[in-house]
Amino acid sequence: MEPITGRALILACSAIGAGLAMIAGIGPGIGQGYAAGKGAEGVGRQPEAQGDIVRTMLLGAAVAETTGIYGLIVALILLFANPLIGLL
Repeated sequence: MEPITGRALILACSAIGAGLAMIAGIGPGIGQGYAAGKGAEGVGRQPEAQGDIVRTMLLGAAVAETTGIYGLIVALILLFANPLIGLL
């Protein structure tokens, strides 16, 4: 068995880190589903307030999605533009 080089160790840890960063997509998925359900419930109770409810729900979904997007960006950087490789 040959020894693990520094480059191989960095690439392996970066792949694991990218996978862990993608766990950040779970929160926005749950939050947006919950918001959509409550928005539909609110429109069902007060149909005349549909515009305000949908606008507020979409703003909240956009804010919640930023967490998932940040996780995706971190994962892509670790996989394809890894700054740690240059330190070897």
